[in-house]
Amino acid sequence: MPDPKSVQSMFGRIAGRYDLLNRVLSAGIDQRWRRATVRHAADQLGGLEGRTGVDFCCGTGDLALAFRKAGAEVLGFDFTPEMLPFARDKGTGAPGGRGSFLQGDAMAAPAATDGADFSSVAFGIRNVADRKGCLAEMARVVRPGGLVLVLEFTMPPGAILGALYRFYFTRVLPTVGRLVSKDDDAYSYLPRTVLAWPEPDAFRDEFAELGLEGCGYRRLTRGIACLHWGRVPAVGAEPS
Repeated sequence: MPDPKSVQSMFGRIAGRYDLLNRVLSAGIDQRWRRATVRHAADQLGGLEGRTGVDFCCGTGDLALAFRKAGAEVLGFDFTPEMLPFARDKGTGAPGGRGSFLQGDAMAAPAATDGADFSSVAFGIRNVADRKGCLAEMARVVRPGGLVLVLEFTMPPGAILGALYRFYFTRVLPTVGRLVSKDDDAYSYLPRTVLAWPEPDAFRDEFAELGLEGCGYRRLTRGIACLHWGRVPAVGAEPS
């Protein structure tokens, strides 16, 4: 599992170039994935206007702000303090304002139990020391019947596409990342964590092991990323 202090230091070093790197290395597709996450939440919850959410590992705030644009009130928090000024600057003038972004640990979220309609994390759960503990925290802060959402990289299926993507991820991406970020470690760390990430079926099973219901996933852009979801059991629901 990643070492928390090393991860915090690494993301602190690249915070100022984080958004640029995301757009360059994904050709802007990362924003499309976030919008897909928001649409799925809206479909599952019957709209987002007036809903409340907690965005874990919020980074520079893109997913939290996408939810807020759709009408939800979202608290975003991140372990790396250097990320938060960028999130707050982007949040200025948006619903909820600058105060909606806090420093916090995904293993002990700064949010009340059963207080939100949904929780989310985009490309951050790979970086926590205990992903099952993080999932448990994401479930804790969501009311019965609410939604837990995880957007994460994965390896695409298929021998040819898988091989091409593996080459890009292990050879091209670290080289471009080092040139743009001026950091030797950050973009060799990314492929290591993605290659070690569980297959979608296995990660879905981790949702179910926590007692979440209706667990599922959808591959995005031919499996480069994957959106996972599950619901906190409603009060009085029969165990599955």
